Amino acid sequence: MPQTLAAGVSVTAARLADGREILYFDDTPKSKGERVLDDPRDLPQAHTTSEMRRDPLTGAWVAYAAHRMNRTFMPPANENPLAPSKPGQLPTEIPSPTYDVVVFENRFPSFSMNIDDSGWEYLVDGIEAYPRKPAKARCEVVCFTEDVSKSFKDLEPRRIRTVIEAWAHRTAALSAIEGIQQVFPFENRGEEIGVTLQHPHGQIYSYPFLSPRLASIVESSKAFAAAHPGKELFAQLLADERSAGTRIIEETEFFTVFVPAAAKWPVEVMVWPNRHVADFTELSDAEREDLAHLLKRLYTAVDRFFPGVEKTPYIAGWNQAPVDPSLRRYSRLHLQLFSLMRSPNRMKFLAGSESSQSVWINDTTPEAIAARFKEVWP
Repeated sequence: MPQTLAAGVSVTAARLADGREILYFDDTPKSKGERVLDDPRDLPQAHTTSEMRRDPLTGAWVAYAAHRMNRTFMPPANENPLAPSKPGQLPTEIPSPTYDVVVFENRFPSFSMNIDDSGWEYLVDGIEAYPRKPAKARCEVVCFTEDVSKSFKDLEPRRIRTVIEAWAHRTAALSAIEGIQQVFPFENRGEEIGVTLQHPHGQIYSYPFLSPRLASIVESSKAFAAAHPGKELFAQLLADERSAGTRIIEETEFFTVFVPAAAKWPVEVMVWPNRHVADFTELSDAEREDLAHLLKRLYTAVDRFFPGVEKTPYIAGWNQAPVDPSLRRYSRLHLQLFSLMRSPNRMKFLAGSESSQSVWINDTTPEAIAARFKEVWP
């Protein structure tokens, strides 16, 4: 029985042949037989051997997923695993002949709940400095549209709203899994970024730890709150950006789009809610509707940024607050969208300083990035 969400979106859940879950998020009526839930493929039951080890020098966890070495890479058009399954053609990851937005467990996940941890060795070579754990969490694929020729910017606001409903639904579900500390929806776009499937899609990673970025945000927010009683870091930064005005691209009733004053990438832009919102689940209906239209304009501008470049390669990451209730006030839902392209068809390579020491040198300035966005903003 389908579940009904906001904005008239219905959710239908099923299982793929190997036991992985698939969910259809529909915003248009479906005819009889259009929503096929049975997967005809003969697949072995999903099982992975992902693990993670903690670096004793930095305290960061590193995940290992050797099974991903053989994942699908740039398949021909007739073998697109993210296309709907059509009669007379090879079955895909999506059994139905059509779909609006679909989410399913990744077949080649970095983190997985399908790990046998019986007899697990929790130390590497018995060395206490190197703790080792099964990488238990869940990775999902989000297909934005069945049309392989489109990108996120080509979606109508109504379909973007459906994607937002999917992000909110999955954030709630993944946050409820025991041990999950963070849920991270994101999209990689472009071969230059390392994308292995051209179909328009994103992913949702859940982590059994806080990412280094989110952990740093929490610590910075805690320090700011301690030094400025009654104030909140995100609210202060937003007020400061509005006061300066030089890097703000657009303000709506519910969101602000701006280039951060310490932007690291040649192209970087953020979208912040104007009030404290921990994650997608806390957005109101009005905020979700506003965000859908705003993202349409943002992604259109991204593809206008470089003259002569039709599709700007980018990474779009939705930073959400930790699952831990005691930490949720120290972060705010926000989009960080950036590109490694520094000029038309020329990429910035992360060499010695960035890759080795995480000391970033940008090839432009945040003010120049903001000025260009204002020029191309729809």
